[in-house]
Amino acid sequence: MSITTALPTKFILPDLVSHCDFKLRINRHHKQATAESKRWLFRGDNLTQKSRKAIHGLKAGQLTSMCYPDAGFSQLRVCCDFMNYLFHLDNLSDDMDKAGTKNIANVVLNSLHHPYDYYSPARLNRMTKDFYKRMLPTASRGTSRRFIETMDFFFQAVHVQANDRAKGVVPDLESYISLRRDTSGCKPCWALIEYANNLDIPDEVMEHPIIQNLGEAANDLVTWSNDIFSYNVEQSKGDTHNMISVVMHQECLDIQCAVDFVGELCKQSIDRFNENRERIPSWGSKIDKDVAIYVGGLANWIVGSLHWSFDTTRYFQNSGREVKRTRVVDLFPRGN
Repeated sequence: MSITTALPTKFILPDLVSHCDFKLRINRHHKQATAESKRWLFRGDNLTQKSRKAIHGLKAGQLTSMCYPDAGFSQLRVCCDFMNYLFHLDNLSDDMDKAGTKNIANVVLNSLHHPYDYYSPARLNRMTKDFYKRMLPTASRGTSRRFIETMDFFFQAVHVQANDRAKGVVPDLESYISLRRDTSGCKPCWALIEYANNLDIPDEVMEHPIIQNLGEAANDLVTWSNDIFSYNVEQSKGDTHNMISVVMHQECLDIQCAVDFVGELCKQSIDRFNENRERIPSWGSKIDKDVAIYVGGLANWIVGSLHWSFDTTRYFQNSGREVKRTRVVDLFPRGN
């Protein structure tokens, strides 16, 4: 007599919102910046009705406004444009092979390095130069350099991801974590914290181990929680570049145990952030004030991304509010 094990039909999310006690705020310019940024994204693109609906449901402007709550209008608008652009890049790279990701990287990085000279017929050339030229007048030299460097890291990691996808490779957890810190796109968003708040923090301060650890802890929380929230959609498409899939494969766990495992790592990353925040050294009153604003910006990203994940239709379609309340996720069928 054979015993068949029923496949799981749902899983329970970890309660990350309660574990995070940072105050959630939203920028007072969010409605205007969101509307203008969507118009900017739609300009010159023959998007289908379905694509436009997905962009409206994405609510990238809401995410940006919660992550940069104190930015002035012009800075918030640049950040909104970049957020819409980053999700656009993410969607493009999901469907790209290695050659495709390399071509996109060449256009974007050349546009950033030579915003006044480089020309390509690709729409990404116009989009990249447009938001970056608005960023340059008030961004410090260090901020601009960090922004371009981390965009380069992003494309290098996306290229590796495309390679793994083509070969059907599921990386081990350590390799995945290292790669995911760059595929997340969080690092250029950290440079935008400096830009959005008119900060000019010396390189040696930004490179201090405690400041680096804070950035890494915030990146890990945003990224790993995103893997939990996006797992349902990704598993339905057969995409294995997700921490839940990696843990299931490496540790031979079922979905719920893998979700609990990654959820615990998320909670530890918030704890790690708080522990490092208590250990920030002093560099004098002016720099200390700027550092406090920057670290507060990382905290805004942690709390903002957690709440936004249930408001966007990207992960839970139109049931995010109910999922936030019950934490129960009904699994989509494969090929959804």
